[in-house]
Formats: sequence, structure tokens, C-alpha cells
Amino acid sequence: MRVEFLDLAPVSAMRGSVRLPGSKSISNRILLLSALAAGETHIHDVLEADDTQRMLDALRALGVSIEATGEHALRVRGAGGAFPVKRADLFLGNAGTAFRPLTAALALCGGDYGLSGVPRMHERPIGDLVDALRGVGARIDYARAAGYPPLRIRPAAVSDAQSVSVRGNVSSQYLTALLLALPLLGRRMVVNIEGDLISKPYIEITLNTLQRFGVSVEREGWSRFVVPAAAYRSPGEIFVEGDASAASYFLAAGAISGLHAGGPVRVEGVGRASIQGDVRFADALLAMGAAVEMGDNWISVTAGAEARRAGKLKAIDADFNHIPDAAMTIAVAALFADGTSTLRNIGSWRVKETDRIAAMATELRKLGAQVETTGDSLRVTPPARLQPATIDTYDDHRMAMCFSLAALGGVAVRINDPACVAKTFPEYFDVFARIAER
Repeated sequence: MRVEFLDLAPVSAMRGSVRLPGSKSISNRILLLSALAAGETHIHDVLEADDTQRMLDALRALGVSIEATGEHALRVRGAGGAFPVKRADLFLGNAGTAFRPLTAALALCGGDYGLSGVPRMHERPIGDLVDALRGVGARIDYARAAGYPPLRIRPAAVSDAQSVSVRGNVSSQYLTALLLALPLLGRRMVVNIEGDLISKPYIEITLNTLQRFGVSVEREGWSRFVVPAAAYRSPGEIFVEGDASAASYFLAAGAISGLHAGGPVRVEGVGRASIQGDVRFADALLAMGAAVEMGDNWISVTAGAEARRAGKLKAIDADFNHIPDAAMTIAVAALFADGTSTLRNIGSWRVKETDRIAAMATELRKLGAQVETTGDSLRVTPPARLQPATIDTYDDHRMAMCFSLAALGGVAVRINDPACVAKTFPEYFDVFARIAER
């Protein structure tokens, strides 16, 4: 039975070390490319959570052989460029990192497929990706509202297109999906970006993963990508990094807790050598007065000396387009700042698991903050003292995790539907409790 709520007592300090779960973004990219590649791939440290389970269920339904070989370890026998099963209906929940790339790959695989998800997934736009795929001969129909899932995919028509265009300012997952799927065409393809490309670090993850499977994409700035005529080859063995977005909650806890003799908090699994842009969350904490240490595979955070003397973090005014997921944690850390913080260029929040700008504003106000919003920004003024609150989570894992930090403000916090963290970090609240001091 799903737990309705979780009560968090006030937390006086947090300190300790946390081993991060595998990255969702990297896990699902590696799973898809392992399934499409020639050869057998042994994957280590893969995330075990709802989003990766959606991808695994879909790949198995498409005829890919996948078996567990140990804890967080899988062996995938690649299909060599085309899925064996040519007719399937796939339910992908609210997993954007599964839905968008699978849409593109299946559209070019020559089969008849239905793709659907939870009601919120059917509210998340996909029209730009569909339009781009139609430009290379894909046959995709909307089962309900135009521009949104669910989708019906039929065998692609013959097309000799050498290039494709896609808008870059709605979701970086559209470009990721194209880059992962276009090698299936077996010819050189150029992807042109219309407008500004958001969430660039996630594209860096995609390019890095492609290279590890034998496809080296040329990038001309952020406006043009050249995909070579190359087939996917298994790297044989591959490891998944820890989740840098999940690291943000614990790193922020170290900074906040350090204001009152807590901290440091150390995360293991990401660091200087990470391919994930969300490790730059540490830069935002530095700007707020945190003390940060970093190795190749770890990061440790507490409050800096000036912040400890003031008993507050510094307010921040910054562009967070490059780390939209981790930026949610900054919005909650702003409750512990010495003035008004402004998060800019976060319009992509509106098409995530929920409208995160609206949801964040509503829940921050419950804690006593003054909040102003625009279409792509959030402005947070902390109260003199936090108020106890019941936090609604909107079936959004990141809402649940980042608002757990409010308990560091000396107030009780009730988290409704805490099980939503199963999307990416099922053990989150157990780990939180292990390093928390009441």
C-alpha cells in the first residue's frame, strides 16, 4: 500500500557520507544504446528505479535479452540496429528519458508501435520531436491531442533527407532523442537547432555516451550537429556514474547544516571527472557562501566561514538554464539566505513532471516565503522564521526530495506521497534519516 505521507521532525544537523544511486539520464541512454548495438554489454551501477524500469520493460517487450548479473548490474544482448519485435504497445509512465528516445528509435525501426504514459505524460509536449522525425520519413500519429502523447508509430516512409531541424528551447530531450536514433538510418545526417538550446550539459552526456558506443558526433557550436554514418558497437563493459541531480539535496544539506555547526556532507559517485553538468550545482553553493571540496569521484560541502558567522547563506541571482533539475534545490536553499534570491531562465520547469514553477511557488509560500514568478523565473524571499507545513509533491520526485531540506529550518515538515521518489531514488528518505541528527 502506498504511504500517504511522511512526517519529518526538525533536523538539527546533517553530516556524513552518501553513496549516490546511478544517474537516471545516463542509465537510460546506456540501456537504449546497449539494446541497439551489436554485441553484448555488461552494465554496472545501473539505477534501479521507476524510470529505468520503464525502459527495461519496453526493451524486453521489443525482444531485447536483458538479465541481471548482480546488484545494479545487467547484461544486455544487443539487437544490432533494429528491435526484433515489430508490433508492441508500450506504457512508459512519466519517464521522459524513456519516452522521447524510444519515440525516435521506434520511428526509424520499421515497426508498428503504440506509446503511452500516465496522464501527466500526455500533457508534456512532444510535437517538436514528432515534426523533426516526420522530416526524415517517420509516420507518427497522435492518438488524442495533436502535439502530445499517446502516439501511434507505423513503418517509416522512404526518405533521402540529409538534414533535420528541431527547436532547442522546449526540451533538450528532443535533440537527445534525435542524436540517439539517427545512426539507425545508416547515413550521415545533420541536425540543425532552431533558436537557443537549453540544458546543454544534458547534450554533453548524450554525446559522451554515443562516443562510448562508437558514434562520434561533430558539434558546431550549439546550433549544428553532424551524425556520421556509423553503427553502434558495444563497449563490452560500461559503468554508470552516480546521479549528480540527486547529489544536490545532500550537498545543499551540508551547506545549510553547516550554518549551525553541522556538516560536512560528502557524496560519492560524482566529482571533477563527472560527465554530468549538474556537478556545477556546487558552483551555485559556492556563490551562496558554502565551502566546497571536490575529488574526481566525490564532493564535500559545509558552510563557509562567513556564512557561519552570519548564520545565513548568501542570496543568489543567477541563470540556471544549464542545471534545471538541480536548480530546484537552490529554490529551497534560498529559504536559508540573507535576502531575495532569483532563479532565471528555468522555463523548462513548466513541462517537467509537473509545472515546477507553479508547484514550487505554492509550496514555498506554505513555509512562509514570499514568492514571485514569471514564465521562466522564480523569486524567493525567505521569512524571518519558517512555518511548519504540509508539502504536496504533485507526483514529482524532485518536489519531495528538495522540500525535505526545510526540516533543517527547525520546523516539522509533512511530505505527502513520499513514495514518488521511487522514480529515481527509492531509498532517499532512508538515506536522509541516516545522516540527519534530530
